[in-house]
Amino acid sequence: MKFGRPREFDVDEALDRALQVFRAKGYEATSLSDLTGAMGITRPSLYAAFGNKEDLFRKALDRYAEERRKFWKKALEEPTARAVAEKLLYGSIDLLTEKGCPPGCLAVQSTLACSDESEAIRAEAISRRSEAETAIRQRFARAKSEGDLPADASPGDLARYIVTVFQGMAVQAASGASRRELRRIAETALHGWPT
Repeated sequence: MKFGRPREFDVDEALDRALQVFRAKGYEATSLSDLTGAMGITRPSLYAAFGNKEDLFRKALDRYAEERRKFWKKALEEPTARAVAEKLLYGSIDLLTEKGCPPGCLAVQSTLACSDESEAIRAEAISRRSEAETAIRQRFARAKSEGDLPADASPGDLARYIVTVFQGMAVQAASGASRRELRRIAETALHGWPT
């Protein structure tokens, strides 16, 4: 039987606040003081509820990915490969510029500047992004087999292209690009779509 004081904070709310800090600063640049200040808790409370900084980041990344998976899944259900690409790029603009949230993408921000000490976090974020690329590639492979993409189209190259444009848009959003500017990037990217 476990005894001790009950938590004096809402764990989900604290995790959401940590997510915002990580999203704004990335993993490497976020300090424990940044986290405890934003979460409104002490270091011992952080460790007791979430483990260390790396554990907290993984939990924040899980929470962040939860909503995005729903969006990506829905986009992949579009009837054509072109519609999938449009939904992924245009819909991502909403995710990258959510009101009340730091602009950009947590997984992208967290891999841009990682030291050797944070290699495990960098690898985790890259692995999660590659899962999205794999899902897109599989959807485009299906589109090709159904005749929706030209015979010479490469599902892998197209998936990598969409992910690369998304990542670029994430960096642009974090650097202050407007929704209109991001939309123009998506429009330009789609001009080269195979017909």
